Amino acid sequence: MAGYVLGMAGGVTLMDSFLKEFYPEVYQNHNIINDQYCKFDSPILTWFISSLYLAAMIGSLLASTFTRLYGRLETRFFGNLFFHFGIMVWCFPQQQSSMLMVGCVLLGFGIGWTFQSVPIYISEFAPYKYRGSLNMLFQLTITIGIFVANVFNYIFSRMESGEEWFVNLLYYATFPAVMTTLSLMFPLIFRLDTPISLIVRGFNKRAKITLIRIRGTTNVKEEFEDLLVASESSKVVKHPWVSLLKRQYRPQLTFAIVIPFFQQLTGMNVIVYNAPVLFKTIGFEANASLLFAMITGCCNVIATLVSIFTVDKFGRRSLFLKGVIQMFICQIVIAIAIACKFVC
Repeated sequence: MAGYVLGMAGGVTLMDSFLKEFYPEVYQNHNIINDQYCKFDSPILTWFISSLYLAAMIGSLLASTFTRLYGRLETRFFGNLFFHFGIMVWCFPQQQSSMLMVGCVLLGFGIGWTFQSVPIYISEFAPYKYRGSLNMLFQLTITIGIFVANVFNYIFSRMESGEEWFVNLLYYATFPAVMTTLSLMFPLIFRLDTPISLIVRGFNKRAKITLIRIRGTTNVKEEFEDLLVASESSKVVKHPWVSLLKRQYRPQLTFAIVIPFFQQLTGMNVIVYNAPVLFKTIGFEANASLLFAMITGCCNVIATLVSIFTVDKFGRRSLFLKGVIQMFICQIVIAIAIACKFVC
């Protein structure tokens, strides 16, 4: 669902009927301004997309405290509610640009709460031998969601009814929301929160029962005691954030900050999430831009599948270095292509 929202938001902004309905000045620029880069120069349109990511950032910060106090399962549930309310606002028949932005904010909160809770939920459930592959499944669902959104954006952009953006938001945003609800029914019915989360909140008996159920054996004494010791050890630390600044933790802290920081500075998320607008800016036609965005999404899914089957075999460091080299080469190619278009 999160991946679908990210992919869909970048696609609808390329549809002429959407721009004509909510951002007519941008639509007029398409016919007046020859410079492709300036055709999307609109602060209001920028806020429409940026509000999604800003709300996701704020939502993830709020969800971190909620996850610790009330558990991973409840956090996932509320993230799903944000998705539903956001979709309901987006699909309201009599739309205004302000309502679309409210929908973006709600969907952004859903993304933030989901991104904060689901990886932790999977990591704490997964056996250590398969933790890498199972964690990558979350990334796989995100990439599949983006790819599916790109496919639907391309299909509906070819409609000539003038309401392709609304059909896209209504039918193919409601469907994944329903599927998300169904996927949450089973853990909510069986109350399958993670053992460590239950222990931290004082539900030791429930934690042991859950551990037995997910491991499929009653021989969980050693693992359960390890979880208890880890929980008690974490309570001894009075100021965990201050402790991270100690010399012995500086290498880990540096890697934890620098790697995602520079990964974001590459602009890769802009390319993936806003691929249709990027290709349109470079000079492609609207349909061609959506088609190339769909190809990019497909490559992302394939690369994620390769990572799932190789991460536990070759290790995180090996895949990380290979990914860095590939991104470095591709970023240079993209930079050269854009420079040739706008400078040469």
